[in-house]
Amino acid sequence: MSKAGRRPAEITLLTVDDDPSILRVMGLRLGSKGYQVLSAADGRKALELAQASDVHLAVIDHKLDGEDGVELMEKLRQHHPDLPVIILTAYGTIGNAVDAMQRGACTYMTKPFDGEQLVKQIEGCLEKQRLAPGSASDGPAVDPPVEPSAAFGPVIAKSRVMKAVLAKVAQAARSEANVYIEGESGTGKEMVAHSLHAASPRKDGPFVAVNCAAIPESLLESELFGHVKGAFTSADRQREGLFARAQGGSFFLDEISELPMSMQVKLLRVLEEREFYPLGSSRKVKMDVRFISASNRDLEQWVGEGHFREDLYYRIHVIPISLPPLRKRKADILPLANSFLATFSQASGKSVREISPAALDKLLANDWPGNVRELKNVMEYAVAMATGAVVTPELITGAMTRKDAEPPSLSHAKDKFEREYLIELLELNHGNVSQAAKMAGKYRADVYGLLRKHGLNPVDFRQRKTPTRGS
Repeated sequence: MSKAGRRPAEITLLTVDDDPSILRVMGLRLGSKGYQVLSAADGRKALELAQASDVHLAVIDHKLDGEDGVELMEKLRQHHPDLPVIILTAYGTIGNAVDAMQRGACTYMTKPFDGEQLVKQIEGCLEKQRLAPGSASDGPAVDPPVEPSAAFGPVIAKSRVMKAVLAKVAQAARSEANVYIEGESGTGKEMVAHSLHAASPRKDGPFVAVNCAAIPESLLESELFGHVKGAFTSADRQREGLFARAQGGSFFLDEISELPMSMQVKLLRVLEEREFYPLGSSRKVKMDVRFISASNRDLEQWVGEGHFREDLYYRIHVIPISLPPLRKRKADILPLANSFLATFSQASGKSVREISPAALDKLLANDWPGNVRELKNVMEYAVAMATGAVVTPELITGAMTRKDAEPPSLSHAKDKFEREYLIELLELNHGNVSQAAKMAGKYRADVYGLLRKHGLNPVDFRQRKTPTRGS
């Protein structure tokens, strides 16, 4: 049985961090979602738990006390070869985290991390494993035409417009041509890219995904192309790039519109010549990769405004696939909502079984600016707050009530989040600034500066409980 197909209560997660506060927070958050959680403060304990239990996914701190989290990941895989792993890292070591992905990690998250985002990343890694090579039964040497309903099970498509999209995806899967997926945020572009790969002749090869907006520009070239030892000051060993990792499979460039202009030139050359030089190397690497890219922008307009190269646009835009926003696929709202209802009801141990007609009317009346992702959040809230078996209209909230509200300015929203986050840190650590800084992945001096900025005194938080030592 696919691990991703299990109910949360049947899934065991292993969390490894030498900070007891972070272990406690992860245990509470993941336990509330119905997962079985095993916690370890060091590698020895983690290996003992992994040998004694059927672990389905691990969340590991990159820098444990005297240990390397990536090396622990590799030891764990001696017992669980297909174990998905999420690496936690401080922002300053993001390059090491990308290296961890090259060595097999599913993804990484920077500290401080949001609990809901951690849950989403876990769900995503379990889903990736379900779509990974070997998770489906092997087909014949010459595959028959792909049926969208069979190949794209995770993608719910009842509307005529979405069925037409999946029919096009099924056709594109049989081709080696570059595919460009366009659509608003939250429409499921990466899920479609995964499905396209899983239905293609390259399904037994790797699927490597990169968010172009998530990797700092200074690291991007090195992470994509790799480098040899001595290529630059901190290059103390050879590193394989993400392009090389995708050999024989598919490479997904998400948010390609955010690719810096200097990298657009280099990517164009790779697409044209199907080869590249790692940084500092004089030896070319031949590429056998199928390229899929995506963006939530109008890329043609982006080209016209001078932000994106026209020649690169035509290289990636061979097979364009446009994902419709949820407001244009109303027939999918009820099946999607019911699917989320079943998932969250099961995860929470509740028996919320149906959506009332009045609640459904409210769902259908909304424009869903956040698309499927927003609908998922609304249904998660409805299940969490439901007291009976039926989702009633008053439980359909969130964006529904925000539609006409003016959003705050970016600086105001940032300051509000920053202050609330600092308060949460101080409460968790009882005013211990050293521990708070460690949890946040920041220097203690930086945290003191933020406390002064927001008028917060750690002493106020120490008085609430017995103070801890070391601040």
